[in-house]
Amino acid sequence: MKNIITKIGVLIALGIAVTVSSCKKLLYEEPKDAPYEQTFWQSSRDVRSAIAGNYAMMRSAITNKNNRYFMYGDAIAKNYFTIQYSGDGLEGIQGGDFTFQYNLNTLANYTLYYKSIAMSNLILKKVNAMSDTQLSGEDDPTQFRNSVIGQAYFLRALSYFMMVRVWGDVPLVTEAYDDPINAPQLPRSSKSEVMKLIENDCKKAINLLSWNYTNTGDAKVTANKGSVYALLAHLYLWRATMLDVSVDAPNLTDVNSADTTINTLIAKGGYALTDTANYKNTFIGRSSEGIFEINISENTLEGSNSSIGSYFLNENYIKGYGNNPRFYTTLLYLNNHFETTTDIRYKKGFDLANPDKPMSVKYSNVTYRNPGQKLDPYLSNNIIIFRLGDLKLLKAEIALYKKDAATAIGIINDFRKRNDPNPVLIPSGSSVDQVMDEYAYERGKEMYLEGHLFYDLLRTRRYGLIVDWLTESRFRREGFYWPVDPALFRNNPLLKQTPYWLGKV
Repeated sequence: MKNIITKIGVLIALGIAVTVSSCKKLLYEEPKDAPYEQTFWQSSRDVRSAIAGNYAMMRSAITNKNNRYFMYGDAIAKNYFTIQYSGDGLEGIQGGDFTFQYNLNTLANYTLYYKSIAMSNLILKKVNAMSDTQLSGEDDPTQFRNSVIGQAYFLRALSYFMMVRVWGDVPLVTEAYDDPINAPQLPRSSKSEVMKLIENDCKKAINLLSWNYTNTGDAKVTANKGSVYALLAHLYLWRATMLDVSVDAPNLTDVNSADTTINTLIAKGGYALTDTANYKNTFIGRSSEGIFEINISENTLEGSNSSIGSYFLNENYIKGYGNNPRFYTTLLYLNNHFETTTDIRYKKGFDLANPDKPMSVKYSNVTYRNPGQKLDPYLSNNIIIFRLGDLKLLKAEIALYKKDAATAIGIINDFRKRNDPNPVLIPSGSSVDQVMDEYAYERGKEMYLEGHLFYDLLRTRRYGLIVDWLTESRFRREGFYWPVDPALFRNNPLLKQTPYWLGKV
């Protein structure tokens, strides 16, 4: 852990600054020549640069290594889509082998998340200490301070939530060290402790943030109260089902907490499901349904030339991409999940021009920076972390944990009727187990390629429907967690390997 803190702390202490241009781009500036502490944290402009840097670091962590957010949450459940070989070993994760060297040094390394956490910790320390005079450039210094601190708590909580689902136990860093070179080495904290910190950070953020945005340009891509409620609901369901995987019965206290959290979000958030006529607009971003998104928009010249979506697209969508995309949706997924071809998620979400290798076109909003010659293509599709459809569908999962099959049937059938003029509905009287299977398939339709699918299968214990490498024995031994990159052990003797991977890495 010490090497993480050292690299991040020195970087920050030497004066990394992030600027927000008029178009809200999150770009790094070079360090200034003057000593950092004497030139930064002096005004609200400095604070805005710092919080922009916090979002930029989160984006970097999510998009690194072929958009790792989707590798963890979707790709390792291989029967959703196939990664073809290209020499980097990425396809190895789809068979449950996380030991390929390329993947150990990238996907098994959590350093980028700790960069975001370090920035959050620095903001929490520095902004709390700034006076109203230093923040006098704002109409309401107190409200501004609260908003920035609330966002920093949210981003720290989100970073830890992403890590606890991937590694389980991880080191807890909650301080900004003035002397990072001599910062303490830290062992992995238990997932229970990590999840408690996430819960506490969320509760602090809720008390500091509002439902609305002062600047409409910040909507959806910066955190508000709704973003935090969405994260908290997911945390409660994860903790209810994954804290102790030796049993299948969920912790109903956390289940009930998730229920009340979602109810508050729906009642007060002001979100609305996107009309199905505008289905793909949801995944361009900033729709009425979006709760929290990572900005990947060409409107601010922040599109991506390595988006998860681009790996599925061929020449018909992006000039120069050829006719054999590296990723393709499996026919097994389509056949098992879609009872009809009239479901809007099937019609607008997939291109079957090559029937053996269907393309996911959920993310296909292509913009050329040289439009005349169709050169320099970028995808302009935000990464949707939380949206209303996700949270409303989670209500069915909650009902099933409470053995209320009828309520879950109603929620799932409402999704099917909304998305399909010829829906195949779940019959009344179906058992909880039968409806849970249907729920897993419905999540697979609704949340395809949004970074949630593998975690859904783990929570509901329906991994056997999709992930053939994850046996019950491996699940009970927590073999779904990732190993830790051995490079992280070099300067931290307190760090221990993920139990399942001992002797394998």
